[in-house]
Amino acid sequence: MEARMTQWLVLALAIVAEVVATSMLKASDGFTKAWPSVIVVLGYGISFYCLSLTVRVMPIGIVYAIWSGVGVTLITLFAWLFYKQVLDLPALLGMGMIVGGVIVLNIFSKSVGH
Repeated sequence: MEARMTQWLVLALAIVAEVVATSMLKASDGFTKAWPSVIVVLGYGISFYCLSLTVRVMPIGIVYAIWSGVGVTLITLFAWLFYKQVLDLPALLGMGMIVGGVIVLNIFSKSVGH
């Protein structure tokens, strides 16, 4: 049980690091601002390292689906909150489907490794 919990925590760290890095891309202004650029590089480095650890014990397709789906949703929410990105009904429905897909994978798929 502890090993399974650890793999999910490492995947969560990969997602958070990717979201932080992607969020700082705009602030880096094309990598012309030092600190946001450093955060981008470190965030992606941490994210991919954690992702590489996760795919050792979980199927890569499942890991990538969760990582990218949750990441896209969190980035979109971040952009809505901090950059005032407008989210119309299709955007909200699409994010809802992504979240629904991640839930289906985790609850019903035997590929996840329950």
